[in-house]
Formats: sequence, structure tokens, C-alpha cells
Amino acid sequence: MAESLYYIESSRYWIQSSSLRRREFGPAPDWLGARVSSNASRRNVQSNKIMPLTSDQVRFFQHCGYLKLPERLSPDEVMGLREAILDGINHEMEPVVRDRTGRVVRISALWNRGDPFRAAMASTGLLNYLDPLLGPNIELILNRHNHATLRVAEEGSNYFHRDVIQWTRTILTVIFYLEETTVENGCTLIVPGTHFLPGMDVPDLGKDERIRRMGILEQSVPVPMPAGGMLAINSLLMHSAGENRTPGTRMSMTAGYHSVDELSRIPNPAHVLVRGERIYRGNDG
Repeated sequence: MAESLYYIESSRYWIQSSSLRRREFGPAPDWLGARVSSNASRRNVQSNKIMPLTSDQVRFFQHCGYLKLPERLSPDEVMGLREAILDGINHEMEPVVRDRTGRVVRISALWNRGDPFRAAMASTGLLNYLDPLLGPNIELILNRHNHATLRVAEEGSNYFHRDVIQWTRTILTVIFYLEETTVENGCTLIVPGTHFLPGMDVPDLGKDERIRRMGILEQSVPVPMPAGGMLAINSLLMHSAGENRTPGTRMSMTAGYHSVDELSRIPNPAHVLVRGERIYRGNDG
């Protein structure tokens, strides 16, 4: 709770500061106040207390359904994850997913494999970014995502989808890009704002007649990312991996996060608490 209060107080302070700037120098663009807020908080607050997302970034995530997180994994972290994933693929360490030719293209249950996966998925830096989006009590989900994928040139392997069905228990997805992703090698495609559309139990959205009539998937935009970049997605957002049209690969890792369910008495064994505490706020007692 203290961290959330600090975020609110920090945002209020810098909103006031940008107002003073406007009175003294005339109108200033909103992004300038946000940048001052972000930079100053990084300078003046210990790293374990910092709330790196500005209020503008939080609003962007809420409105558009996605956000490129401001910082990247270090080159050493990227290298360690890549080596661990390739080791799992080359040695076919179960559980794995294979393509049509029988080649291993995905390893699952990353959390159970230990470091370096746990270190990346529950790092203080990442959780500091998720705190203003999910609150101070955060769980990692073991039975959604929790995998790493090596995308190669394969026709028909990509499709638009949502990660959950209904808004009442959506999750926040984070994709960790371990190689540079471009339009050519199949960067993520998103349809901004589609997390506001009604719930639908349709695994492949491109095959749904209602979606085709709406033409909504034609509004998709590519999101190229650097190696080490992290993309946060509202899991109701319609999205897809792009087609890899190169002879190379595109490696990524995906994790899902929930805020703690304050109305559940029983801890979910498929959820791991990675920040804060499990609280209960039911009014049945």
C-alpha cells in the first residue's frame, strides 16, 4: 500500500510542478510534465520504491490496451534467457510444443524451470512497472502463458486471438523479446482498443463471421521491439504474432499476471505471489 500511496503523491507533486511551469512560461505540452515526473522520480527515489510509469503512460495502457515498457532487459539477461531456452529446445525438456514437422518450438512451465526464468518474470524492475497497473499485490499465473517460443517461418501458425474470454478476470500479459522483432520476422500485431469489445469465446478471431463483418482485424498495427524489450498487453486486446518471412528466428518469452483476488478465501495453486500479500476482503464473515 505504501508504494501505491507514494505513486499518487509523486504524480500529484509533479502535476503541480508542471502547472507552475505553465504559469511561468506559458502552456507546456502534457508529455513534458510526464517526462519531468518520470525522470525526477528515477533520480530521487530508491529503486525498490520507484513507480516508473507516469500517469500518462497508465492512461495510454488503459485506453489503447498495450504499452511498451520504458526499459529493457540487460544484454546479460537476454543472453542468459536465450541460452536456457535453446538448451530446453535442443534437449526437448518437457513440457514442450512441437510444430507440424515435430520440431520443438516452445518450452512451457518456465517458472518450474527456475532461474533465469524466475529472475526475469519476478524482477523488481518489472514488478515496479506492473504495480500502477495491477496494484501492490501481484500474482504470476502458471496455467496461462508461462512459456518461451522460437518462431520460425511456418505458414498458418499465427492467428488473432484474445488470451481470456471475459473482462471480469482479465490478465496482464508481458512479452519479453529476446531477439529484435521487425515486420519482416513477425513482430506482434495488435488491434488497439479492442479490449473494450464484449467478451467472446472464439479461439481464432479471424474465423469468426462477426469479426470479419466488422473488419476490425484490418485495423491491426505492428509493434516492432528491440531485443530485451518488454510489451505489456491487456489480455482482452486482439493480437497475433506476425508471420516470420525470414530464414532466421524470433525468440520471445510470455508471462501473465493478476492482481490478487481479494474475494477468494482459498489460494489458487496455479498462481504464485510475486509481490505484496494475499488479502481477503469478503463480507461473509
